[in-house]
Amino acid sequence: MQEFIDFLGKQAPYDALDAEDLERLADQVEVEFFASGATVIEPGAGRLDRLAVVRTGLVQMLDQGRIVDERGPGDTFGHLSLFSGIPPAMSARAATDTLLYLLPDPRGLVEHPERLVFHRATQASRAVLAGAADYALRPASEFAREPLWCRGDTPIRAAAALMTEHRQSFVLVELPDPEGGTAFGILTDSDCRSRVATGEFGIDAPVRTIATSPVRTLEATEPATLAFQLMVQHGVHHLVLVDQGDRPVGVCRIVDLAGSDIRDPLAVRAAIDAADTLDELAAAAGAIRPAAVDLFDAGLPALRIGGLVSALVESVLEKCVSWVEPFAGDDEARFSWLVLGSLARREVLPASDVDTGLIWRDPTYAARPQALLDAASSVLDKVEACGLERCASGANASNPLFNRSYERWVEATRTWTDFSLGPQSLVLVAMITDSRPVTGLALGRRFDRKARKLPTQAWFRRHMLSEALEVKPPIGFVRDFVVESDGEHRGRLDLKRRALYPIVQIGRWAAVCTGESALTTQDRLRLAAEAGLLSSDTAGALRHAHAEIYQLVFEAEVEDLRHGRLPAPYLDPTSLDSLSRRQLRQSFKVIGEAQERLEREWLPRFG
Repeated sequence: MQEFIDFLGKQAPYDALDAEDLERLADQVEVEFFASGATVIEPGAGRLDRLAVVRTGLVQMLDQGRIVDERGPGDTFGHLSLFSGIPPAMSARAATDTLLYLLPDPRGLVEHPERLVFHRATQASRAVLAGAADYALRPASEFAREPLWCRGDTPIRAAAALMTEHRQSFVLVELPDPEGGTAFGILTDSDCRSRVATGEFGIDAPVRTIATSPVRTLEATEPATLAFQLMVQHGVHHLVLVDQGDRPVGVCRIVDLAGSDIRDPLAVRAAIDAADTLDELAAAAGAIRPAAVDLFDAGLPALRIGGLVSALVESVLEKCVSWVEPFAGDDEARFSWLVLGSLARREVLPASDVDTGLIWRDPTYAARPQALLDAASSVLDKVEACGLERCASGANASNPLFNRSYERWVEATRTWTDFSLGPQSLVLVAMITDSRPVTGLALGRRFDRKARKLPTQAWFRRHMLSEALEVKPPIGFVRDFVVESDGEHRGRLDLKRRALYPIVQIGRWAAVCTGESALTTQDRLRLAAEAGLLSSDTAGALRHAHAEIYQLVFEAEVEDLRHGRLPAPYLDPTSLDSLSRRQLRQSFKVIGEAQERLEREWLPRFG
C-alpha cells in the first residue's frame, strides 16, 4: 500500500490530502492492466462507478473514433461521469501497455473531500493537435532496444564485431561484483573510437578494461522525458532500463527519443550533439520541423520559433562540417563556415533552405581551390541527407562565388562597385549584410569587420535603399490585396516577397548605414530609430508589421506541413476574417508609407 500512498501523494489533486486521508484512499486502490490497444471505456458506456489514475502508460480519449485528448502518468479520468451520474461523453483506449489505479468515489472515503479539486495538469497531458501523439508521456521502455551482452573477458575486437552484426551502438558487459554477485557495464561505439582507435587500448584487450561501470539506469516504466533528462544531466548517450529487481531489460539511446517525436528543442539539440553517425544525425534533424509545428501550436511567437529553429539547423551544419576533411578538427584559424540570409538573421521559416559561404586562409589550397569546393559539396550532401535543403539559388559554399580565400573576399568588397555584375552583387550584399560565422569565429569576424567599412560609400547605401523601395506591398483588388494571377498559387498572396522582403531590406539598409553588426530585422529597425534613419513611430510600426506578417507566413507554411504539401509562403486572403484583413491591410499601409518617406527624404541624399 505504501507504493500507492507515495504515488498518489505526488499527483494533483491527491497531493492536497493529509497523510491519514491518503492512507484511506490508498487502501481502496485496485490495480488493472490494459494491453496496448485495449478498450478502457467502451463507446456508449453507462455511468462509471470508479475513477482511474494512470500509473504507467498512456490512455487516449476518443470522440467518435477521433483522438481528442491523452492522459499520462498521474492523470485522472472518469471522475466527471462518477460525480455527475452522467455516462461518459468519450470512450478511451490504451495507447501503450497501461497500468491504472482504480478508485471508488473518494468523497465518501476521506475526511476532507473539499481538498479534492479535480483539474488537469497541463504539463502531464495536453490536447492532441492534428492527431499527433505526445510521445513524451510514454514509458521509456517503448523506445528501448533489446540488451546485447558479452562477457568481461571478451576481446574488444569481438565485442565490436558483435555490435556491428546486430547493428547496435552498445553492448552490455558482464562484470564480477565485489560482493560476490554479478554486475554489468556498458561499451559503446563511441568508446571504441575514443579509446581504441586512438591507440590507448589494443583491439585484443578484454572489453572490461574500457567498459563504463557503474552504469546509469532508470526503471523501465518511467516516462521517456525523464530518460532524456538523465542523459542530458549526466552527459551520456545511452541509458540502461531496469525492472523492479534492477535487472537490465533494455537500453535507450538519446537519438531514439528524438527520432520518436519527443520534440522539445533542447531534446532535439541534445540528440544532434550526441549523433555519432549520419543516420543518427538525420534522425535527430528529422525532428526539427515537427518541433517547429509543436511550438507554434503551443502559442510561441513565430519569431522566437524561427530563432530556435535557426540554432538547431546551425548545429546540424556544424556537425556535418566536423565530419569532412579538411574541416574536421580544424584549429579555427584556417576555415570559417558562414550561414547567410534568413538563417544568419535567425528568421528562418519552416521551408527555409540553408545558405552558406566559406572563407579560408590556407596557402596549400590557393593553387587547388577545387579541393575545397569538393569538400564543401560533401558537407552539403550530408546536410541534405539530414532533410535540409541547400540554397536553390546558388548561395552555397560549394559555389565558387561563395567559396573564397580571405584575401579574395576582402578584395571583392573593395572592387565590386559596379552592381551590373549581376550575381556577384548579390554575393556582396549577402556577405556584408546577412552573414554570420558558425565555425572559425575569429576568421569570420575579422572579415566582418573589414567588410563593414564598405557601407560608408554612398553608392552602396543608395543601392540598398533602392532595393528596399522597389517591391511594393500587395494592396490591390481582391479584397484590397494583390494576388497571384496564374500558376499553382493563383488567388493567393505572396507575403514573403511582397510584404516581408521590403521590411527586411529596410533593415539591411539601416545596417549598412550604421555599420552595426545587429542581424535580426527587429534589432536593425530599432537601431534605425536610434540613428535617426527612421522616426520612432515608423520604426515601431514596421517592427509590429514585420512580426505580424512573419507570423502569418509561418502559419501558412505550418499548415502546408500538416497537410503534406511543400511549404510555401502564400496566403489565401479569403480565408481571413474581417479583423485579420484590416490588420494586414494596415501593415501593408505602414510599409508603403515608410517607403514613400524614405524615397522622399533619403534617396536624394545619395546622389
